[in-house]
Amino acid sequence: MASSSSTSSGGGGYEIPWVEKYRPSKVVDIVGNEDAVSRLQVIARDGNMPNLILAGPPGTGKTSSILALAHELLGPNYREAVLELNASDDRGIDVVRNKIKMFAQKKVTLPPGRHKVVILDEADSMTSGAQQALRRTIEIYSNSTRFALACNTSGKIIEPIQSRCALVRFSRLSDQEILGRLMVVVQAENVPYVPEGLEAIIFTADGDMRQALNNLQATFSGFRFVNQENVFKVCDQPHPLHVKNMVRNVLESKFDDACHGMKQLYDLGYSPTDIITTLFRIIKNYDMAEYLKLEFMKETGFAHMRICDGVGSYLQLCGLLAKLAVVRETAKAA
Repeated sequence: MASSSSTSSGGGGYEIPWVEKYRPSKVVDIVGNEDAVSRLQVIARDGNMPNLILAGPPGTGKTSSILALAHELLGPNYREAVLELNASDDRGIDVVRNKIKMFAQKKVTLPPGRHKVVILDEADSMTSGAQQALRRTIEIYSNSTRFALACNTSGKIIEPIQSRCALVRFSRLSDQEILGRLMVVVQAENVPYVPEGLEAIIFTADGDMRQALNNLQATFSGFRFVNQENVFKVCDQPHPLHVKNMVRNVLESKFDDACHGMKQLYDLGYSPTDIITTLFRIIKNYDMAEYLKLEFMKETGFAHMRICDGVGSYLQLCGLLAKLAVVRETAKAA
């Protein structure tokens, strides 16, 4: 994220979060999602910005993209020509009727072909009433104002707003893309590390750039050295090696050992959701027969569904291991 502001400390000698320090200031610097970024680059170059909905998982660059796009389009007029509201702001029906409407009516001198921009971050948390009030505002002020909505799931945006906007989808970043940006930050901040440490950060981030940078900074601040052990101490997720041993024990028909490993994790205080999420990711990347992997993932999915329904007991997790063992035995018999 090329916009590394040269200062590494803010007003009181505190360190700026690296997520903010290395936030891109140009659309071209956004990592990953080439298709989405190339569409935004065309908008930044031509200046004809439509109303936008940016949808995708957290930490994939939606907010950074909108902010970078607004900076490129408006340049020095950014301050008075952009209104940003996120989930921490009150965005009820009154705010749409008053604050957003007043901003849309405000006269701002802009270069020809440029518009004021209203950025609504986490728009899927806006109430249905506020979204209904917004639909007419988008139309009435279309000659002077453009709206950019960022959300995790576009399904939570009401249909009338979706039909008025161009949809840009973001997906999780690949491990390679996250590693590339981590290397830039590591070199800029002189962080001592071992490759296994960065591998652990990428594993815990799961395609979320914000999480990766926060984990890197937290590990560096706490231990001054990034290795696997320190990363898992900071992130406090079930250790993948422990979970991998559990899967190996199931595959080798050592059911008691697998249950003992599960008991250890459960007694360490990890939530069943964390355990099963890590288990799913280990199974997905484990070297085993394809049909066996599919069956394992299916059973893990069912168990995850039951845990999300609130049945997160140790019995449930052991039941999953038993089902995996049965699948393994059935496959062996066949």
